[in-house]
Amino acid sequence: MDFSWTPFLTFSPVEGTTASGLKMYLVENKVGAIACMLLSLFFLGTWPAIFTFLERRGRLPQHTYLDYSVANLLAAVVIAFTLGEIGKGTTDSPNFLDQLSQDNWPSVLFAMAGGVLLSLGNLATQYALALVGLSVTLVITCSMTVVIGTTVNYFLDNRINSAEILFPGVGCFVIAVCLASAVRASDADDNKMKLNQSALGNVDAKISSFSALKGVHQNYDEENASGLAGTVEVGTADFLIELENQRAIKVLGRNTFSGLGIAFFGGVCFALFSPAFNLATNDQWHTLKEGVPHLTVYTAFFYFSISCFIVAAVLNVSFLYHPILGLPGSSFEAYASDWNGRCWALLAGLLCGFGNGLQFMGGEAAGYAAADAVQALPLVGTFWGILLFGEYRRSSRRTYVLLVSMLVMFIVAVALLMASAGQRSVSASA
Repeated sequence: MDFSWTPFLTFSPVEGTTASGLKMYLVENKVGAIACMLLSLFFLGTWPAIFTFLERRGRLPQHTYLDYSVANLLAAVVIAFTLGEIGKGTTDSPNFLDQLSQDNWPSVLFAMAGGVLLSLGNLATQYALALVGLSVTLVITCSMTVVIGTTVNYFLDNRINSAEILFPGVGCFVIAVCLASAVRASDADDNKMKLNQSALGNVDAKISSFSALKGVHQNYDEENASGLAGTVEVGTADFLIELENQRAIKVLGRNTFSGLGIAFFGGVCFALFSPAFNLATNDQWHTLKEGVPHLTVYTAFFYFSISCFIVAAVLNVSFLYHPILGLPGSSFEAYASDWNGRCWALLAGLLCGFGNGLQFMGGEAAGYAAADAVQALPLVGTFWGILLFGEYRRSSRRTYVLLVSMLVMFIVAVALLMASAGQRSVSASA
C-alpha cells in the first residue's frame, strides 16, 4: 500500500521494508518538506496570537502556559504513536516503541536538550515581551534564531542547502525583522500621540496610574473576552487605556534593562534548539555506538517534547506561588479550577506541538537550515493581530508603508529559505 503519490504530504516509504502490510512513512522529498514547512509556519504563527488573546483579557500567563504545555506534549504523543508506529520499521529506521529500548541515549540527550532550550526560550520571550515590547524582542530573538541557527544547521547538514539561495534569504529575513521593529516603534508613536491628543490627559500621568495597578489582577470572564471591542472603538486612545487596565501583565512604564537580558537569553535558546534536534536525528558527532540506528524524527520529537514539558511545568508551577512582573500569586488548585479560556490555551499547545513536529519533519527531509523559514512568525502573526486585536487601526501613513514593506520582505525571505531546500540522502542519515 503506497501513499507516495499523495501530492501534498508526499510521504515516502522507508527503504528496505517488506512488501507485505503497511510500511513506516517519512517525508523524504523537497515537495513534501516544503508543504510541511508552510503548514508549520501557519501553526507556529498562530499560537502566539492565542496567548495574546488570553493575556489581554486578564488570564494569568502561568495558567495559560501550563495548559499549553500539556497539549504540546499530547501532540508529540499523537505523532509518535501514529506516524512513528504505523507500518513496519527497519533496522535503520525502527518504529517508535522499538527505539525506546535501544542504546541511543546520546541522541536522546540531544533531543531533550533541544526541548529544554525551546521551553526556556518560550518562557523568556513571554516575559521579555512585557518588559521591552514586541519590536525589540522580535529583533533580538528572530535575528539570533535565523542567523545563528540557520548557519549552524547548514554546516551540520553537510551543506545540502543551496548557500547562494539560503544566505540571501537569511539577509532578507534580518531586514524583515528590522522593518518589523520599525513598524512596532512607529505604531507605538502613533498610540502615544492618540493618548496625548485624547481628552483623558497627559500620557505620563496615565503611565503612573498604570504602574499603580501592578499586582492587581482583573478576573477573566467570557464577557470581558468579547466586550472590550464592543465598549470602545478599536484603535482609539480609550481602547488603548481600557486594554491596559484589563490585561494580565501591565506593560506601560516598565524598566527595560532586565528585559533586554531576558530577550538575548531567549534568542540564544531559540538559535540552538533546532541544531540540537538535528544532532539527535543525524548523529553528526558520531556519539552513538556502531550499529545503533539514528533516532527517527518521531522518536526524537517525543523526547524533545518530554523535556520541554518538564521544564515548563516546573517553572510555571513555581511562578504560581512566586510570580514575577508584578503578577498576582496563584495556586495549583486555582489553576485546576480556571476553565475560562482553557480550550484556547489547549488549542495553542496543539498548534505549537504539531507545528514543531512538521518543522522537524521538513528539516529532516530537506535540511534544517531551510526549515528555519518557519521562524517568519510575524508574517502570520501580523494577520491575526489585525484581524483579532485591531492592531494598526487609525495608524499613520508611515506605519502602513513600513508594514507593507515588512510583509513583502518576509515573503521574499520565506521563499528563498524554502527554495534552498536540499535532498537528504537516506544513506547519509542512516
